[in-house]
Amino acid sequence: MRLLLVEDEIRMAQALSEILRLEGYEADHFADGTGGLAAVENGIYDVIILDVMLPGMNGFEIVRRAREKGIRTPVLMLTAKGELDDKVTGLDSGADDYLTKPFMTKELLARLRALTRRHLSAADKGLSFGDITLNKDTSSLICGENSVRLSDKEFRILEYMITNQGQILTREQLALRIWGYDSEAEYNNVEVYMSFTRRKLGFVRSKTEIKAAPEAWKIREEAASPVL
Repeated sequence: MRLLLVEDEIRMAQALSEILRLEGYEADHFADGTGGLAAVENGIYDVIILDVMLPGMNGFEIVRRAREKGIRTPVLMLTAKGELDDKVTGLDSGADDYLTKPFMTKELLARLRALTRRHLSAADKGLSFGDITLNKDTSSLICGENSVRLSDKEFRILEYMITNQGQILTREQLALRIWGYDSEAEYNNVEVYMSFTRRKLGFVRSKTEIKAAPEAWKIREEAASPVL
């Protein structure tokens, strides 16, 4: 699960990043509001931890702009302020939950689990699309009586596309989602693994296809013929 942390207190961010890594999250960190907003708008995250007081742009503005653009990723806001008005402002801006500093690690993790349970539930329901189903336990792509095992990246590509069905996903979004900000993978790796994934759809004789546009893709049902 990929998580975004937007926090300008470097020591806290480093400590949180390590805690999150140990809990199994893949965490990207940004220390300012402008970079944080750009990361949020990529739409690649399962949950966002967002500080209120940030250089460049505050957390209230970040979440408000994200919601205006239709980004529904769960947001947990962090702040040193505990006043009721700040909590109301955060929730009214579009945040899903609010945690006041200082906080216990156990409480942070519990709130993250509560937010991601809803997200995971929606994702699980979305693992079927058209005539295909993804089996998480076996990392398999299934279409009728046919099935094929997927590599980790092929599985994650299809999972991300199915949970964002109806949207055109860019090469940058896919690269960041699958490889992350710190990866040295070249963008042409996206084309390579996309080709592998489309061949797997053809192998199981699916009518679902991944429609290609310049540096972008979209999954759709009932293609005229199987993708080869």
